[in-house]
Amino acid sequence: MAAPERIDLGGGLVLRRWRPADAEAMSLAIDESLEHLRPFMPRATPAGVEERRSILASWEQEWDAGGALIYGLFLGPVAAGSFGLHRRIGPDGLEIGYWVHVAHTRRGYASAASAALTTAAFTLPGIEVVEIHLDRANLASEGVPRKLGFTLIGESPKRPPAAPAESGIWRIWRMPRDRWRPSGASSSPPQP
Repeated sequence: MAAPERIDLGGGLVLRRWRPADAEAMSLAIDESLEHLRPFMPRATPAGVEERRSILASWEQEWDAGGALIYGLFLGPVAAGSFGLHRRIGPDGLEIGYWVHVAHTRRGYASAASAALTTAAFTLPGIEVVEIHLDRANLASEGVPRKLGFTLIGESPKRPPAAPAESGIWRIWRMPRDRWRPSGASSSPPQP
């Protein structure tokens, strides 16, 4: 089974595959959120629309080649964040990575999107585990795996801190296929 290219989260909120045509929406979302993203995302930097278009084209190729699956989180035409299923934890697992536009935080979007991607991951052949890796200082993002019932399995050094708020220690949260209960993953729909 192939990963879905679009997932409706309700209330007009949609996860959908990023396309090069989304470069302007992505640029605007990142530019408006730079100060919010920089503490934990060293690669959050200003870039032109053409550079973003090139990044999106590479993500499109990676998706088509069976690599990472990167989704834009959209509320109508507005990019409200970005979520990915990354193939970097081994052949039987996927790692969820995410960020949310500063104007759309604290509304349940990250939890709803991560729940939907966990469900999608477990429809893919051979995927037995989904993980979320977060810097241990990123307490706001840690609420997502906690809310979804992921288990904290440990901490490990990731690298010297590269962003101002990073501790340099990953907290690794895991959900095995046999424990995932998508219907109970979120007690309420995201709030626009």
